[in-house]
Amino acid sequence: MKDFRDKVIVITGAASGMGRDLAVKLAQRGAHLAISDLDPDGLAGTEALIAQQAPNARVHSQLLNVAEREAVLTYADTVVEHFGRVNAVFNNAGIAHHGEVETMEFKDIERIMDVDYWGVVNGTKAFLPHIIASGDGAIVNTSSLFGLLAEPGQAAYNSAKFAVRGFTEALRQEMLISGHEVAVTCVHPGGIKTAIARNSTTSGDHDQAKTAQFFDKYLARTSSEKAADIILTAVQKERARVLVGADAKLLDLGVRLVASGYQGISARLTKWGLSKV
Repeated sequence: MKDFRDKVIVITGAASGMGRDLAVKLAQRGAHLAISDLDPDGLAGTEALIAQQAPNARVHSQLLNVAEREAVLTYADTVVEHFGRVNAVFNNAGIAHHGEVETMEFKDIERIMDVDYWGVVNGTKAFLPHIIASGDGAIVNTSSLFGLLAEPGQAAYNSAKFAVRGFTEALRQEMLISGHEVAVTCVHPGGIKTAIARNSTTSGDHDQAKTAQFFDKYLARTSSEKAADIILTAVQKERARVLVGADAKLLDLGVRLVASGYQGISARLTKWGLSKV
């Protein structure tokens, strides 16, 4: 997919952050969009921005919970009926939870897996036949820096994002073997200036507001607009993996250099960080 003009592109989690900026930038480049989210006000805001900045773009907007498989399958049929085809899907919707395994409840882990992992699987499976049929398609799945390295307090999120990485890398190889014209890209954002930390949940003794404040102050270094540009460039180049942000690149390199030794370093740094929260 070298050119987005006149392509029909599906974006989940489009009400804010990277999803919103991906939608606006793709519309500006001539794409037609199917955008979805659980936030009606945010989704309406994205639709208004597209209308303002790319008035010729066709937009289908719908509330959707990516964790509900039957709803996603029905949604795929609805989008194809509306546009006649689908060229790409950006499985971008995601949520976060901060808490140690010792204090988390099963439902905390299940909730993250349902949205962050199964949401990606649901979106991929629902749209893959249509993307293959388009003859010029792409699947772009959002993992995380935490899909490359583990972090204390992020076991649920790590589990989902590592799973997305494995699922996406296997899918890419299958598309290469089959000869289907479907490029597959796994996205690993570092600290991005979005609302994900402020909207996250916590367990144990963690103060959600202070945890979010720490993330926004010390870790969120890349704007969502910049992240969207990086992702779209990678998709055009059909890259298998895209690291978003200097932090993602640096930490990925560090893990490659010290292998499992990073875990002790990460534990010490996290302990220091918790003292600042």
